[in-house]
Amino acid sequence: MITSSKPARFLAAATLAVTAGAGAAVTGGMPVHAETHAETSPTGITAVTAPELPDTPAGRQLGWVLRAVSRAPVPEPELRAHVAAGFLKDYPPALLNQALAEYRGITFQRLTASQERRLVARVLLGRIPIDLIISVDGAGLIDGLLFRAPDARSWSEVDRRLRAIAPGTGLLAAELTADGRCRPVHAIAAGKRRPLGSMIKLYVLGTVAQQIKRGAYGWDTELTIKDELKSLPSGELQNRPDGSRVTVLEAAKLMISISDNTATDLLIHKAGREAIERTLRAWGVHDERNVPLLTTRELFVLKGVTYPRLAKKYLSLDDRAQRAYLSKVVAGQKLADVKIYTMPRELDTLEWFAAPRDICRAYAELLKLDDGRIGQVMSINDGAIGLDRTTWPAVWFKGGSEPGLSDVSYLARTAEGKAYVVTAMSVDRKTPIGNVATLEQIGLARSAFTLAHGS
Repeated sequence: MITSSKPARFLAAATLAVTAGAGAAVTGGMPVHAETHAETSPTGITAVTAPELPDTPAGRQLGWVLRAVSRAPVPEPELRAHVAAGFLKDYPPALLNQALAEYRGITFQRLTASQERRLVARVLLGRIPIDLIISVDGAGLIDGLLFRAPDARSWSEVDRRLRAIAPGTGLLAAELTADGRCRPVHAIAAGKRRPLGSMIKLYVLGTVAQQIKRGAYGWDTELTIKDELKSLPSGELQNRPDGSRVTVLEAAKLMISISDNTATDLLIHKAGREAIERTLRAWGVHDERNVPLLTTRELFVLKGVTYPRLAKKYLSLDDRAQRAYLSKVVAGQKLADVKIYTMPRELDTLEWFAAPRDICRAYAELLKLDDGRIGQVMSINDGAIGLDRTTWPAVWFKGGSEPGLSDVSYLARTAEGKAYVVTAMSVDRKTPIGNVATLEQIGLARSAFTLAHGS
């Protein structure tokens, strides 16, 4: 579940990569924020110089980006003078500015690759290295902009960098065997259950798919959007009028691809919370904190309305009384009264819980259902992992976040048909985990696939 601490689109601030058409001419220049380097002359006098940017269309736009991040939000006319129209269609000025602001304070370190219309620059945000990849169209306008964590070259580097993200860390890189088991290749506390955020939606999808397989309803069954079933963003269904209809398949696609919370709650209502609880247990997750299973709306209310009064009361009750409290008290609260929180809150009590090895099994169970619609749903958003699609033609993704929590999970198949699952979980109970840390998780997950496949 994405709160106001994250952009509405998953990792829009951390990963922007689209292809767009041509536009107007651009201007360029040298960066304001450039890491300086000292050079000693033969006379012993030290001169301080900044790395030079190439006088190419891509190099000039790199100079603009380095200046723009320091003063975002950038006025829309200026954005349109530097960014292709097609890119801005996918990432409107407000969203792009939100993304640029995430990288305020970056310093340019060096170029690692440079061509006329594409370059890769190593920048630093504090001590975190980031690869900034820029491409431009024929008119010199930015049509690709990607902030990406550099690859790790060893498991020890993966471990070190992942542990630096947050005090609580879990990781599993595993190969899925022919009989659907997870064979660990590398792990950090893979059996310890941590908060999931929106990765709980894997179990919602699995429950729905199982019920469809049994003939309870179909992917084309329509669900009705009602005020009492609406949740808060991320997502878009909460903006549709009451009485609007959406198919189960569309709701599932939105739930997974953009982590739509209202779509999730519609599907929980359709499947039944008890059915999802049974799926969790059947798939090996035996954690009483998941019972009763909360909707996203209920989680928002318990953590955001007159906090901590409702939360404390709810947590003092047994399971049966909690179910009654959800229907009689929590359901009556207004979404307008939810105060969005920006610091970690009840991460060990009011959330959904599973371990990295449980998430691996969830992917395995989704594969066993052998339903092509699941593949459609899971492959819409690849979580910006950036795997080479020649080597890894199929990628599934689901992540999860709230203040103090950042999780990513992927299933990827090789061209030869081998399947691997990588899950990284980070928890900080005292401070939020930013988008840049999530960006690091994604880069380490990409590295884990490469290391696991080569082992």
